[in-house]
Amino acid sequence: MARAPLTAALVVAEAAALADEAGFDAVTLSEVARRLGVRTPSLYSHVRDLAALRDGITDLALRDLADRIALGVAGRSGRAALEGLADAHRTFARERPGRWGSLQRRAGPAAVGADGARAVVALTDAVLGGYGLPPDERVHATRLLGSTINGYLTLEGIGSFAHSSPPPQASWDRILDALDAVLRAWPART
Repeated sequence: MARAPLTAALVVAEAAALADEAGFDAVTLSEVARRLGVRTPSLYSHVRDLAALRDGITDLALRDLADRIALGVAGRSGRAALEGLADAHRTFARERPGRWGSLQRRAGPAAVGADGARAVVALTDAVLGGYGLPPDERVHATRLLGSTINGYLTLEGIGSFAHSSPPPQASWDRILDALDAVLRAWPART
């Protein structure tokens, strides 16, 4: 059977699969080339360098995450939309750990400005708009959500909650309740 022609999308998809299997830091041009059965220089026709390859994974991850968030928040508002947003992140982190890892770094301008990034921002903004937060306050609330969700998922991912009771789901539900309460009582600017 003939091998499919190499494309940028195929190279990034293989790198993303490697990230999910072995961790984001395991992604190198030489390892991706080995997995594709080509020599490393062959990849340079499709990706500029390792940074561009990693940004490609980030872009792929953001598009996938945006799709999951959109499904999680559709037709919901308030606490239900917040839960849909947060659970989309949590499920994504569990199912695509290497791609999740690609979101835990400072990405390049191409990834930050890509459609997936804009979609995640717009969906998060819509959830916050449902709480009545004015646009100039949403950046602060977005940072609060990101810090809380990412921090929890990082600790959960490394097994920090596996050694004690109650189960992590109970804490997750309490955190979402607390975030909901904070967003409902967001302080007005004076």
